[in-house]
Amino acid sequence: MLIDGHGRTVNYLRISVTERCNFRCQYCMPEKPFSWVPKENLLTFEELFLFVKVAIDGGVTKIRLTGGEPLLREDLDKFIKMISDYKPDIDLALTTNAYLLPEAAQRLKDAGLKRLNISLDSLKADVAAKIAGKDVLPQVLKGIEKALEVGLKVKINMVPLKGINDGEILDILEYCKARNIKVRFIEYMENRHADQALKGMHGREILEKVKERHTIHALGREGASPSFNYALEDGTEFGLIDPHKHDFCESCNRIRLTAEGNLIPCLYFDEAMSIAESVKKGDIHGAANVLAQVLKDKPKENRWSEENPNEEKEISSRAFYETGG
Repeated sequence: MLIDGHGRTVNYLRISVTERCNFRCQYCMPEKPFSWVPKENLLTFEELFLFVKVAIDGGVTKIRLTGGEPLLREDLDKFIKMISDYKPDIDLALTTNAYLLPEAAQRLKDAGLKRLNISLDSLKADVAAKIAGKDVLPQVLKGIEKALEVGLKVKINMVPLKGINDGEILDILEYCKARNIKVRFIEYMENRHADQALKGMHGREILEKVKERHTIHALGREGASPSFNYALEDGTEFGLIDPHKHDFCESCNRIRLTAEGNLIPCLYFDEAMSIAESVKKGDIHGAANVLAQVLKDKPKENRWSEENPNEEKEISSRAFYETGG
């Protein structure tokens, strides 16, 4: 069992397999050129897998592959199969923008992937294009349908932004309801790589928008999930992820690994330790020692706070495209 310095059990590993992305979303990396880390700087899947085995043997029961856009990493299905073959019952998931899913969904399912989280910020082609930096909606919707067709479990993530897609919260909810998909509305997380003119919606504003059409009641959090769940009058469930509250951190059970081998204890903080040297040498004990130190140093909570609403929130310098959200 993996325990951090504050007594929390850590059983969830998120692996960013690439920082490359085929979108330029306003809340993530709108100005970043279409370049990428040289391939030789990335850990190979074999090197990543060496650490995955250390993590699984230590108690990790859930792994999520992220990016950037993870489907841009060649032969990702082979990496998924390596993990699935090692521990068939592991909760193995992927976060994606779905653009490449129409061709990839069946391969991912066959390799052992169980679940997908898909970003869908608008059902209007022009709004989706404004957010993503190019025309993406038809292909994204096709990817969602293909994932459902092959039997992958799907969740939808939406980031409501004032003046951009805030009028589509109910539309996205209805779209998901019709397909028996759970949607999670995520508060925009301020970061220096995003368009600084963006204004996100507060969680209570999102809930008020849902209440315009529905009666809702709170269900609470499920385990260590960051999503606070609610149900509509007909039992349809949706989630709200609010990183500005510290109860978001109280049950945090995750650490993150970048494609270059940086092991990150908290999404907000820039502090990290590298496993690259150890795994490149096949040094399992060295990788385990780095993991132990990162767990020890894992902070109690993030720096996003609403304790004093008159103070300006601190903006993270974390590049979310390197770590996943």
